[in-house]
Amino acid sequence: MPTMIILDNITLQRGTKRLLEKTSATIHPGRKIALIGANGAGKSSLFSLLLGKLTVEEGTLQVPGQWRMAHMAQEVQTTDRAALDFVIDGDQVLRNLEADIAQAETDQANDRLANLHQTLDEIDGYTAPLRAEQLLEGLGFSAAERASPVSRFSGGWRIRLNLARALMCPSDFLLLDEPTNHLDMDTTLWLERWLQNYPGTVLLISHDRDFIDNVCGEIFHIEHASLFSYRGNYSAFERQRSERLIQQQAIYEKQQRRIGEINRFVARFRVQANKARQAQSRLKELERMVTMAPAHIDSPFDFEFFAPERTSNPLLSLSKSVVGYPDTPILKEVGLTLHPGSRIALLGANGAGKSTLIKTLAGDLQPLGGERVEGEHLSIGYFTQHQLDALDMSASPLLHLQRLTPTATEQSIRNFLGRFDFRGDMALDVIKHFSGGEKARLALAIIVWLKPNLLLLDEPTNHLDLDMRHALTMALQDFAGAMVLVSHDRHLIRNTVDELMLVNDGDVAPFEGDLDSYAQWLLSRSREKDAATPSPGPALQRKQQRREDAEVRQQLRPLRKSLDETESRMARLDQAMSDIENRLADEALYQPENKEALRLLLFEQNQLKQQRPLLETQWLELAEQLETLETALTL
Repeated sequence: MPTMIILDNITLQRGTKRLLEKTSATIHPGRKIALIGANGAGKSSLFSLLLGKLTVEEGTLQVPGQWRMAHMAQEVQTTDRAALDFVIDGDQVLRNLEADIAQAETDQANDRLANLHQTLDEIDGYTAPLRAEQLLEGLGFSAAERASPVSRFSGGWRIRLNLARALMCPSDFLLLDEPTNHLDMDTTLWLERWLQNYPGTVLLISHDRDFIDNVCGEIFHIEHASLFSYRGNYSAFERQRSERLIQQQAIYEKQQRRIGEINRFVARFRVQANKARQAQSRLKELERMVTMAPAHIDSPFDFEFFAPERTSNPLLSLSKSVVGYPDTPILKEVGLTLHPGSRIALLGANGAGKSTLIKTLAGDLQPLGGERVEGEHLSIGYFTQHQLDALDMSASPLLHLQRLTPTATEQSIRNFLGRFDFRGDMALDVIKHFSGGEKARLALAIIVWLKPNLLLLDEPTNHLDLDMRHALTMALQDFAGAMVLVSHDRHLIRNTVDELMLVNDGDVAPFEGDLDSYAQWLLSRSREKDAATPSPGPALQRKQQRREDAEVRQQLRPLRKSLDETESRMARLDQAMSDIENRLADEALYQPENKEALRLLLFEQNQLKQQRPLLETQWLELAEQLETLETALTL
């Protein structure tokens, strides 16, 4: 039975499209891996394959039978079950055991009941409500919300419940598809810490490069129907891929020169009888060469913000403003003035009032007190998730822009939309069946088209892939107007804003520090809150420690087995090397009649020499993981 997930020469297909073709990969226990690639490359399909929902066209997939899998559902459920109970339902073993206990109580089967309660204690079932409460608190649910029915939450908050449910499920292998998509920065940082402490194997799809950097130590990149593995986080992946593309470009250019030489030779001598055979041999060489696609950065996005046609200074100001709703003021005495060139990111916990402040700046909400003053030439580009709902589902991208500017030519609009990867028929298709990412791209394209001088962006990167996020970051760096940004994408904030403001406890004030300082501030605030919360009693602490130790021991078994197997392979390889050296010491081997046998033996020796450092690296990695877990067990 395998102790790791092995994809061996697999071909994966959806409909007529081949997503992966004859590609291989290995997922080692304890690794945390990010799966990246362009939209439609096959990331979600690979998840479906691992979950048993799809089968391979060719090749084999081996999954350790003893591994417990948990995954984050993308479907939004409608149920009146309380949020807390819904999350605990993620532990199906616990729920089945509870049902057995209820039946044993009904049957008055006392001996069986005693055994079931012992099993419940062994799986740490008594602390399940406490663990679920901690998950929900970390993901931003208040105590009152945890008792609310799931049906009362919006779609984004139900996705958070799906995430909590996946984390609640005891697992050795955790699959997460866009886990940060509906999280704010606070909950994203909490999830990072949770995953860093998770002892099992993680495979996640994410377009948040800082999140990947802080959680993952390996990257799987789907590109051109192949799966490429890179050691290190996303930043390391970028460096390694750049090096690979440079090398590929050099090989490609050398190959193109050789092809050019062959074609020129053939064209010149094809008609000459005495050169015809040589020309044909050159043609065969050309056919044998593997034609490599030129290395290129294949992002389909290339746009920039237009310079504002007119501006004012200041563009917009709030003075002693009370921000909120008629019965619920949230922020008081807000003073904020936006000038051309202002670049501000709003930080703060979920519910602190960041989005409410953005709505007030946009004019969607009027201040409950104080003043909101617009500059004479203010032109706002406002992005929020609600803008996606306001799009006309029966209209095409082209028609959306034609309605805004009837005098614009169709070709100029199509050229503009092409920069957002709405090319060909896609520019003319109704957007009803567009993905969330495609609708978000269109909403951003509309904002760019309108040439605003003030951008108000509330989580603009939700649903956007890494290439589009990169293009948006580059475009915002060159934007000549003012910007106020709310985002959990730390890379976007670091690279586009000059000022951080903290929305907290009803106030809006400059935050003196950077995003790392903000993370530390959040952590210290969380510790202060924990210190004020009564700790669980000694019995619960002992049960929690037993559970944690059991999880560590569960990870130790496959690691020890993998380490033993690697040691055995190294021993066999060393023995084979020794046998070859003994045979090479035989003088008869160097006689002319044994030339072919000598060549094969030297080739085999070279192959074994190449395998030895790879096995040593694998052994060292496994030994390091084993030592880390054993240390955790003794603490």
